[in-house]
Amino acid sequence: MVSAVPEAAGMAYREAGDPAAPPVLFVHGYPESSFMWRRALEAVADAGWRGVAPDLPGYGNSPPGDRPGTWEEHVSALERFRSALGLDRVVLVTHDWGVLIGLRWACDQAGAARALVISDGGFFADRRWHDFANTLRTPGEGEAAIEAVTREAFEALMGQLSSGIGDDAIEEYWKGYATPELRRRHLDLYRSGDFSKLEPYEGCLAELEVPALILWGGKDPFSSARMGARFQSGIPESELRVFDDAGHFIWEDQPEATASALVDFLERRVRGA
Repeated sequence: MVSAVPEAAGMAYREAGDPAAPPVLFVHGYPESSFMWRRALEAVADAGWRGVAPDLPGYGNSPPGDRPGTWEEHVSALERFRSALGLDRVVLVTHDWGVLIGLRWACDQAGAARALVISDGGFFADRRWHDFANTLRTPGEGEAAIEAVTREAFEALMGQLSSGIGDDAIEEYWKGYATPELRRRHLDLYRSGDFSKLEPYEGCLAELEVPALILWGGKDPFSSARMGARFQSGIPESELRVFDDAGHFIWEDQPEATASALVDFLERRVRGA
């Protein structure tokens, strides 16, 4: 059973499994929250692992706090969260913006992650943003765009992008739009997202020398499966699984299949290593 735990380091989180079991740390993407990991949390707990998934500041049930919602601040928040819970040698599971946040954290805290799971997000200095991201990054245009998002429009957009996001998920993910302050943090995030910041991290993932699983949606309109293949080519002995019928929100579109692939990877490549 997944339980909601109040907070650690000012961040709400969900967890499942024995607190003494080896930890799996899940980092959600945009515009989601820890709710996206609900089925994966149950799956890893049933397999004898401890799943822990924070709501990043300003998303889900986590308050925004006093710091801006930048990429760097989310990386710092993740380390504060890990430290507060005493999570050591975690299996790091990431999606979308969680890839940018989580992998940067893993490189900055070498040795903290014992394995990586990467899904539908980039970590390359030569990448380019998609159209909506460029709108958010543009002064004036971003403010107008984020202020214009209604709940009905949000629900319609997510329905177009995912076959698995239902009313319960919409209710959870809409929390990140609940106030003007929270919406402005979305601009902080995207405007801090200069891919040139990844130049110092070139080759870092290979240098971590940990097992890696790459899961990708074959119909992802933002990051094609070619990017998953690029991760695989850059990380020795990594594994790539592409789910042909899934889009960008792979953990919502294929919850059972992705959870099963994750547990299989944990049992084959991580447990006992």
